[in-house]
Parts: sequence; C-alpha cells; structure tokens
Amino acid sequence: MQMPSAVTLSAAAPRSDAAAEFEEFYAGQRERVFRALAVTLRDPTLAAEATDEAMARGYARWAQLRTHANPGGWLYRVGLNWATSWWRKVRRERPLPESEPAADSADPTALALLDTLPLAQRSVVVCRVLLQLSTAETAAALSLSEGTVKSRLSRALSHLRAALHDEEGTR
Repeated sequence: MQMPSAVTLSAAAPRSDAAAEFEEFYAGQRERVFRALAVTLRDPTLAAEATDEAMARGYARWAQLRTHANPGGWLYRVGLNWATSWWRKVRRERPLPESEPAADSADPTALALLDTLPLAQRSVVVCRVLLQLSTAETAAALSLSEGTVKSRLSRALSHLRAALHDEEGTR
C-alpha cells in the first residue's frame, strides 16, 4: 500500500486561508507526529504511512480540527488507529518485518526498553514523554480515562525502571 509522502494541495486551486493555515500546521507537526508513531509502532515505514494518512484526514477535517484543544494528539491517535487497522488486515496474510525504530537521536537502550512494553503502555509513554502531552490530553488523544492513563504510565515506568536497573547491573 503506497501513500504519498506529503500532503499536497492542488496548484490550480486558489489558496484559501484554511489551506495556508493547514500547511503551516503540517510543517510544524508532521515530524513530531511521525517520531511519536515510529517509536510507538517500531516500524518507520508504517509510521510514515500512518502519519501521512492522519495528515490527509486532518486536512479533510481542518475546519473542525483547528479548533480542537490538541490537534497533534488527534493526529497521533488517527495514525495509531490507522496502523492498528492495517495490522489487523495483513496479520493473517504475512508477518510484519522486523525493523529498527526511526528515532535517530534517541538512546538505543531506551528504545530497546520501550520495545519491551505492550503497545497500550508504550503509546501512553510516547504521549506523555515524547509528545509532552498532559494526562488529560493523553487521555483525550487515546480515548482513555485519566485514571487509565495514570495507571498505564505508572506500570510502564515501573517496568522501565526495573529493566534499566537490570541493564545497569549487567554492565
């Protein structure tokens, strides 16, 4: 399944204020959403496709999205949902290839430890730490209650602390 690498606006169509506003938003948020999805999904190719799909859907709904409290969180959730649906469709056809996360500047040990978390916990950690969303914003982005966000984050951080302690003990 091939997705465009960027949202493009028709050169023949007159540029509206909304289109210009979305282009500015796109330029400022695309990389951030991509990195969050790449860390969560552990597949940079799938993350790029999910980001592009989320951005295309965001553009189509820009009139409503621009008034949203956290449009970046909304895009992250749309991309995550799209990737989850894609996984469900192809899981029976073929296994997903193993690939490296696309977070070049991230500590490889930290990424390896994140890989040990279940997707539900990893997505909460990515929202809270990488995207720097509040508990309420994370809950809204992931369609969870704030209590669920707190408990998943607590469990994930406990697991990461223990794994990091074990990692340091083996050095």
